[in-house]
Amino acid sequence: MAKLLLNMRMVPDDEADDVRGFLDANGIGWHETRPSRWGISHGGIWISEDGDYPRARALMDDYQAGRQARARAERAAALRDGSAETFADMLRREPVRVVGLLLGIALGLALVALPVLLLWRAGGG
Repeated sequence: MAKLLLNMRMVPDDEADDVRGFLDANGIGWHETRPSRWGISHGGIWISEDGDYPRARALMDDYQAGRQARARAERAAALRDGSAETFADMLRREPVRVVGLLLGIALGLALVALPVLLLWRAGGG
């Protein structure tokens, strides 16, 4: 029975290509499911043979550890040289989106706090 190795939700194309590549390079049989028409399932990369799964999982763990290390190093370098995106950069580039998100967060917090405030007022506290 096939086992899921990688859920494709929010997976960049380069990462999916890398996974396909190292599975092929190591002779591990796999198949891929595509996202559903209505976005319920995002698709995935599956290992066809149960016996290959532990080896595929170990390769995936090594790959993800290396990818994480590279991403952290790139972020640290961007912070050092000043090219990392900041909140102020995002606010200048997309002010309407940022203000909309902040208003949405404030609305969500207000909705969460509303029952507490109503109960506090009703209790005379």
